[in-house]
Amino acid sequence: MTENNQSSNEQKPAQPAEDQSTADLRAADVSLDTAGGAMEPSIVPVSSQSGDAGTHQGSVVRRIVMGNGFVSVLAVIVALFLGGLLIASTDAQVAKTAGYLFARPTDFLSALWSAMTESYVALFQGSVFNPRQGLQPLLETMTVATPLICAGLGVALAFRAGLFNIGAQGQIIISATLAAYVGFAWHLPFGLHLLVVIIMGVLGGALWGAIVGILKARTGAHEVIVTIMLNYVALFLLDFLLNTAAFRRPGDNSPISPRLDESATYPVLIPGSRLHLGFLIAIALTFGVWWLLNRSTIGFEFRAVGANPIAARTAGVKVSRATILVMAMAGALAAFGGIAQVAGTEKVLTGGVAAQIGFDAITVALLGRSTPWGTFFAGLLFGAFRAGAVQMQIQTGTPIDIVLVVQSLIVLFIAAPPLIRSIFRLEPKKKNKTPKAAPKAALANASGGAK
Repeated sequence: MTENNQSSNEQKPAQPAEDQSTADLRAADVSLDTAGGAMEPSIVPVSSQSGDAGTHQGSVVRRIVMGNGFVSVLAVIVALFLGGLLIASTDAQVAKTAGYLFARPTDFLSALWSAMTESYVALFQGSVFNPRQGLQPLLETMTVATPLICAGLGVALAFRAGLFNIGAQGQIIISATLAAYVGFAWHLPFGLHLLVVIIMGVLGGALWGAIVGILKARTGAHEVIVTIMLNYVALFLLDFLLNTAAFRRPGDNSPISPRLDESATYPVLIPGSRLHLGFLIAIALTFGVWWLLNRSTIGFEFRAVGANPIAARTAGVKVSRATILVMAMAGALAAFGGIAQVAGTEKVLTGGVAAQIGFDAITVALLGRSTPWGTFFAGLLFGAFRAGAVQMQIQTGTPIDIVLVVQSLIVLFIAAPPLIRSIFRLEPKKKNKTPKAAPKAALANASGGAK
């Protein structure tokens, strides 16, 4: 009977070992990267420069932005506390009471508390609510946050696809330049004019981002180097254009453009404020990016490439096409930040139109953990910092630069979740044991199929 079984086994047509092994390994790769479908791919970039997934750089960045939302909130609290101590260290009353600290410690603690709270109360009144102005500061916060949200979404989308979009600054400049030129040079009918301004600005940002994607996909150029260099190209190109007759305001030698036509600007949402249509567009973009990443096929491809480009390529995803497309879309998202600056807030084009928005957008995306709605609320927080800093300096004399210190501390603690957990005595993040069964089963099947 044994001989019959052996002969029957020999007569069965065996599948080619190479095809079977490839299929099984493909299933194993996909299952490993997504925990059998129970876990989303990583939201952080994975370096594919050398074709080695899971490099040290990718693992470090993965740990940076994989902290949960609660740890992010605690990081903000710790940063605000340390910023308050820094404010108090420059206060004259605190320095005076420190001279007799051991004799009357309550005086020192009272002065310390007053210095910290007065500054943050002024920051709150300048960014959220003021008894004399009502909710006017909140409207200003929303206005300032609009370009931060748009640019942050562009950075976050690239992060989810495994790419470091450091070029939001340049994408904002190019989009603002094209949008502003159409706004003051083309005199089109009302309604059509604003639409053309938006289209031209988005095309400019998308093109500037697509250049990075093409160089990355076709030549292997590192996107960080390319985006940084393109930022300088955009900046100096803007400086050059503002000194030409086509862009300079007639009769003025200053590097400033003519004012955009009224038909080319965003309408104001609430009279008496600067809040414009761009904020509603930012909300729509946030929802759109969320839908793209979580409900669309192309969004799944982006996340698959970001989690493991090799496994994604094995599964049939065109990694080069995804790289070009995601960088173009990231540039288009950042472009809405530039359009908001020239068509909504400033209404003119200057050399400082982008300010530091593109670089702050990186921090916003990190604080939002590269999720659309997390980026949205992180943009609001940083908008509040920007809007309230002026009021804080006027009321308490605290330098505006302290806001930059707080922002830097936030980034520092966001980058070190274990430090926050140790400060608040939180348990280390436990690994979910359930998803491990799927990768193990996939590997068992792969090894069994290869035998």
